[in-house]
Amino acid sequence: MKSTQFLVIGGGVIGLNVARELKRRYPDERVLLAEKETQCGMHASGRNSGVLHAGFYYSADSLKAKFTRDGNQRLTEYCKEKKLKLNACGKLVVAKDESELAWLDELLQRAEANGVELKSITEQEAREIEPRVKTFQRALFSPTTSSVDPGEVMATMKQDALDEGVEIETGAAYLGRDSHTIRTTAGPIEAKYLVNCAGLYADRIGRDFGFSEHYRILPFKGLYLYSNEPAGSLRTNIYPVPDLRNPFLGVHFTVTAEGKVKIGPTAIPAFWREQYEGFDRFQPDELIEILFRQMGLFFFSNFDFKSLAIDEIKKYWRRHLVSLSGALLEKVRPSQYKQWGKPGIRAQLLDLRTRKLEMDFVLEGDQHSMHVLNAVSPAFTCSLPFAEYVCDRIEEQGK
Repeated sequence: MKSTQFLVIGGGVIGLNVARELKRRYPDERVLLAEKETQCGMHASGRNSGVLHAGFYYSADSLKAKFTRDGNQRLTEYCKEKKLKLNACGKLVVAKDESELAWLDELLQRAEANGVELKSITEQEAREIEPRVKTFQRALFSPTTSSVDPGEVMATMKQDALDEGVEIETGAAYLGRDSHTIRTTAGPIEAKYLVNCAGLYADRIGRDFGFSEHYRILPFKGLYLYSNEPAGSLRTNIYPVPDLRNPFLGVHFTVTAEGKVKIGPTAIPAFWREQYEGFDRFQPDELIEILFRQMGLFFFSNFDFKSLAIDEIKKYWRRHLVSLSGALLEKVRPSQYKQWGKPGIRAQLLDLRTRKLEMDFVLEGDQHSMHVLNAVSPAFTCSLPFAEYVCDRIEEQGK
């Protein structure tokens, strides 16, 4: 049986960087990362949009606000240092009509409070940045938003972890615990301290340790449609004004690290945790549990889950998704958007007490374990400073 001081469950961007940070702080201790797949970053971390967000969406009292600005700067520097693909294309946030101008002002105020550079520009100035953009009177421009290749970043971070002395065990899915012994598909592991960064299964593992009592993960499927236009056909990311009452940013145009264009993502309620395509990875127990949660939200949620679900399910139809995106950009044709990208699943935490989707990062832990229960977007952008925060919490519990 393997024995380790620290065992990190989950090899996504948060798990990898928490393991790296633990090794930096405790160089003489063994740090072992257990990943259930054959490679790290096979789920949300390797399937996300690749956008490095600037940090102006979030209220100043949130952890997201605290870590997005610094995470953007540090991950940008990391990509430059490692010579990874980085498309510093920026982002336009546009308004569809007069009613949304007040929300542009709200985003400006949040940017100022968070210390994030964000410019209010005229419609003409927006068209100088991207000639095809549609906006009403004004727009916002974020110069520090950029795009990276998530798979490339994950592969580099994994190699950094190995070089720094972190041990990585793949094909080691969590099965349960017996006191300090963690049962995995690769055999038992005795761990003095466990860090749960398991994403879609973080709540289940948390409950084994007496946490996540009031929380459950709800999965939402994110789909992207890729344009067949040549690289460089769009100069910058184009986003709508978001509905700040929920954690999704709406359908938008993303310019990838390679300069290609995609529209999305959706936030379609999924019926089991890894419902990527068809009945792949089907779990009947998860289907029953998640349907039960969704039906409860359908009738009793503190936000309009019914409208959200119906609007999102419609986005399975390609023409509908393209039509929605046409509100942001001129000359958008269905014939340009025929290729679906690799789907992703958002591990969104639901608070059972309030029947609300958690908007911020959520951690629970004690002197034996720490559980990252909600690490949704922009967790990729936040990963470096957020990993330090997780380790700070571990040290506080240890004291």
